[in-house]
Amino acid sequence: MDPADLPPEEKLNALYRMTTSLAQQMEKSRISEYTELLHSPFRLIWLNILSGAARGLGIALGFTFFAATIIYVLQVLGALNLPIIGDYIADIVRIVQHQLELKTF
Repeated sequence: MDPADLPPEEKLNALYRMTTSLAQQMEKSRISEYTELLHSPFRLIWLNILSGAARGLGIALGFTFFAATIIYVLQVLGALNLPIIGDYIADIVRIVQHQLELKTF
């Protein structure tokens, strides 16, 4: 059935349903809050600074926790005197010491 053949009331009802659906989708996307944020550049800059600082702090804390866990595991493995892992850790220590001897500050 062609939409042009519909009575005017049904056309209006269909148009009303479509506009209502579109309005609901726009409310869900919170586009009004976004446009308000774009009209206040200082607030936008402040929020970006805060989110960047929080992201940087999270990365720093996460990396610290991860590195501490890896170092702890390597210490435990080194204390077990496992042949393969012990040799690997000893090689790493030798490489680091050699690099430190080459650097003259």
